[in-house]
Amino acid sequence: MAKTWFITGASKGFGREWAEAALERGDRVAATSRSAAAFDDLVEKYGDAVLPLRVDVADRTAAFEAVQQAIDTFGELEVVINNAGYGLFGMVEEVTEQQARDQIEINVFGALWVTQAVLPHLRARGSGHIIQVSSIAGLTSLPGLGIYHASKFALEGFTASLAAEVKGFGIKVTLVEPAGYATEWAGPSAVQTERLPAYDDFRAAMSGISSRRGDPSATRAAILTVVDAQQPPLRIFFGDGPLERITKEYEARLDEWRNWDEVSKAAFGS
Repeated sequence: MAKTWFITGASKGFGREWAEAALERGDRVAATSRSAAAFDDLVEKYGDAVLPLRVDVADRTAAFEAVQQAIDTFGELEVVINNAGYGLFGMVEEVTEQQARDQIEINVFGALWVTQAVLPHLRARGSGHIIQVSSIAGLTSLPGLGIYHASKFALEGFTASLAAEVKGFGIKVTLVEPAGYATEWAGPSAVQTERLPAYDDFRAAMSGISSRRGDPSATRAAILTVVDAQQPPLRIFFGDGPLERITKEYEARLDEWRNWDEVSKAAFGS
């Protein structure tokens, strides 16, 4: 049976790939972007199966109105994907107040507003699947991406709580945690801070670090598998390498906590 999707940030990257994957198999998609014209080709190809919506997800009222418009048009929503977001590149000291606020507004509050908007509908129907597009950056941190990491750690935190809160209503929740992919996240869609010369040597040392970039189109089958699963995971990596990396990261954390356990216990008091 065809499903009805609501996808934010659907004009490019993962959002575009997943919107096309859903439409190709006969599903319906409410696709949001800051430019509804970005979906003209999809509307031409798939007609009424596509609902193009111009939405700034950081605007809570606009997010709620878009969700309601999708429900009014399609009658229901079953799969909700919070994909809208971007990368903020810069050392913590370099980030301006506005850059930091904008990053959190889109990456955290945008997902929160859409989630809040769809929950009454999903509770009423007793089913649904909310998918938050996090990142391996929501589990481990690299220099030069501090505020982006903060946004993804925040997304991970409230989503894990959400999953427990809505399980009894029949609502499923999944965090998709991609590794590096050849999307526009690190290119045209990124925001760069003004660089401080104090970090030039550090940047030069990091410049030799390279990583493979996955093919975004390869995630199409994966997202459909997650969406169609009777018992989808709360967390799933997309990409080759995250499991090994996070295993090492968490083992190192456990070692450090164990090494300092006596101090930790002493801090509790008698």
